[in-house]
Amino acid sequence: MPSSNSAVTKIEKLRDEIRRHEYLYYVLDQPKISDGAFDKLVLRLKELEAKRPDLVTPDSPTQRVGGVPREGFQPVRHVRPMMSLDNALSFDAVRDFDRRVRELTGREAADYVVEHKFDGLSISLTYEAGALARAVTRGDGTTGEDVTLNVRTIRSVPLRVDAAALKQLGISSNFEVRGEIIMSHRAFEDLNRQQEEQGGKRFANPRNAAAGAVRVLDPSITASRHLDFYAYFFSAAPAAGRPPVRRHSQSLEILAKLGFRIFAGWKVCHSLDEVLAFCDKWDTQREKLPYEIDGIVIKVDEFGLQDELGFTSKAPRWAIAYKWPARQEITTVNDIQVNVGRTGALTPVAFLEPVAVGGVTVSRSTLHNMDEVERLGVQIGDKVLIERAGEVIPHVLKVVEKGKDRREFQMPERCPECDSRIHKAPDEVAYRCVNASCPAKRRESLLHFAGRHAMNIDGLGEKLVDQFVEQRIVKDVADLYSLKLEMLANLERMGEKSAQNLLDEIEASKKSSLGRLIYALGMRFVGERTGQLLADHVGDLAAIEDASAEQLMEVGEVGPKVAESIAEFFSEAANRELVKKLRKAGVKITEERRKPAENRLHGRTFVFTGSLARHSREAAGELVAEYGGKVVGSVSKATDFVVAGTDAGSKLTKAQSLGVTVLDEDAFERIIEKGLPPQEQAPTSKPKTKKKPRGEKQASKA
Repeated sequence: MPSSNSAVTKIEKLRDEIRRHEYLYYVLDQPKISDGAFDKLVLRLKELEAKRPDLVTPDSPTQRVGGVPREGFQPVRHVRPMMSLDNALSFDAVRDFDRRVRELTGREAADYVVEHKFDGLSISLTYEAGALARAVTRGDGTTGEDVTLNVRTIRSVPLRVDAAALKQLGISSNFEVRGEIIMSHRAFEDLNRQQEEQGGKRFANPRNAAAGAVRVLDPSITASRHLDFYAYFFSAAPAAGRPPVRRHSQSLEILAKLGFRIFAGWKVCHSLDEVLAFCDKWDTQREKLPYEIDGIVIKVDEFGLQDELGFTSKAPRWAIAYKWPARQEITTVNDIQVNVGRTGALTPVAFLEPVAVGGVTVSRSTLHNMDEVERLGVQIGDKVLIERAGEVIPHVLKVVEKGKDRREFQMPERCPECDSRIHKAPDEVAYRCVNASCPAKRRESLLHFAGRHAMNIDGLGEKLVDQFVEQRIVKDVADLYSLKLEMLANLERMGEKSAQNLLDEIEASKKSSLGRLIYALGMRFVGERTGQLLADHVGDLAAIEDASAEQLMEVGEVGPKVAESIAEFFSEAANRELVKKLRKAGVKITEERRKPAENRLHGRTFVFTGSLARHSREAAGELVAEYGGKVVGSVSKATDFVVAGTDAGSKLTKAQSLGVTVLDEDAFERIIEKGLPPQEQAPTSKPKTKKKPRGEKQASKA
């Protein structure tokens, strides 16, 4: 067994390597290794920390998400107020600001730092001994809310800064950083697509989505939103014998050297003309940015002058935010048509009389869904007010004049892409095409079908699928099984050897389990586990096709929502035809219903929480089922075992409060390999209301 010093060195070295790659990826956007290689580093660290839990520290990369959801946020008073900025809505207002600065300081000119004005949520980060100690929202400027656990999940927020860098810069290891939490355009689009898939409402803009994600009580939800942090303020006492930082521009340089993400295009302007030119430049270029900005922040560079200028009751006199005016125009809605998205959701789109808005000719705007159409009361022929506020595609603000011959828009009953019947659940806003072979869904369907947890067709990635779709080589997933060598070998970046390897992978996928095939078909709400449960219970895809929603709910863990989705999927003739094509191609659509290899876990229920080092949850669940046990999603008094990995959450807490046996991964593997210990082989109906002594109940300590 390695010595304590050896373990410490190995773990710290691995942590430093992971932090370096987090910085390269999340701050510089310059990854040096693949996602898979990064995941392996994190998994290795989890394994080492699992063996030495005494060495786990709060700033470890494995501890970004941890703990149970809270009941509320604690108020925290800011050491110095977080004040808002006054707005300048014109260049004349910026000139007035510059005049006031010069008059109050007696200077002929002042140096200004100009930066992007991010449209997000302001946050204060406090570091103690170089580690993130607290994250607090702006709140009312004097008191904010402690959102530390949520902010720890944001990858561009360093959990610890490099001690050597602090020493080199001559800065105390206790300091404050302020900045903005934002959501990129891409993350925002992905989030709204997920909302539509789940039948939820879309978020109005990235700012609301980011602010909402930071203020949820469950940190795992924050982590799933893929937020970014941009720093714009630094405050720390200088180390002994070192001069203090005297300019804001110097503090921005320090932030970058400490590993914080900042707007790299900030500039020191020595005249008002330079400031206005910078504002003009980004007014024409902001659409190219990956995130939303609504203006430029202008700050006096010298801290001495900032102190001299001071504050009003609401804002500093040494800074102002120049905001571009919202670009609005009135135009006519010539038509409303629907666009079928990658997931099959139908989105109403307004086709407009072309109009120039902020130098860009606009001819259409998304109306998102029927709820939005009804809220606006918009009809074909109406005059509407549209706005471009940094978005490439504008949005309709309101109807300003009803058309004389206006026509109401109706959602079509048939899909405009494939003529399949349109479906809508009563409790959802979205209308959908559920045809798995719909041309609009083809790319997404192929990628999902070939995925690692579905049919596992290695080599069938995005670029190749794009060629399949663009050249119409395949019309549905079943066409993959009729591909020929010469057809593939002529594609871009595909030689004969690569083509043959892909054909071998496709051929091998015919033998995939029925559970994988059910998941691969892409039915809504049907995940990997549900696919396996259906396969174990029925054993034949044809039987699932013909089953009613009521019959499907006889399968364990399949509720009304999932059952209705499966029944809806197979009510579409095109999907039944797809299954026939797969059967004809030789894909296995039946299999012997799986029987437990042994009944050593018969009647026992397991709950998994956290991340296991050597098993995925799916694989661990399959092991339980193989030996006659059952995996459930929540902890109750009837639960026999909770298997807890790293980052275990509320399920672990509940298990401990109920006296349910908690297993670590080693103990779980011993039960799988050797069966239950004698003291655990009593009937499962034993009461669990009474806790046993800690040493007896914690099997993981045995």
